[in-house]
Amino acid sequence: MGARRIRREQRQQDMARSRRVNGMVKTKERARRDTRMLGLLKQGQLPYTPAILSWLSAHLDKPAGRITQADVDQVVKGT
Repeated sequence: MGARRIRREQRQQDMARSRRVNGMVKTKERARRDTRMLGLLKQGQLPYTPAILSWLSAHLDKPAGRITQADVDQVVKGT
């Protein structure tokens, strides 16, 4: 009768362990991505590639179509 409960508890433990391990990897990857994107921002000007615009959009909390060069300059100067 308790097989479903046991499977659920095992799955919960597996998912918690996975979040801990993957969370550290993702934190490091975010830091690497930030430095890579800032380097690309310093090299060029608008229009940027979709990957850079997506990162900027998330960083500025603005749609990609509304990002201006002044916003980019502010991000580059601020970090």
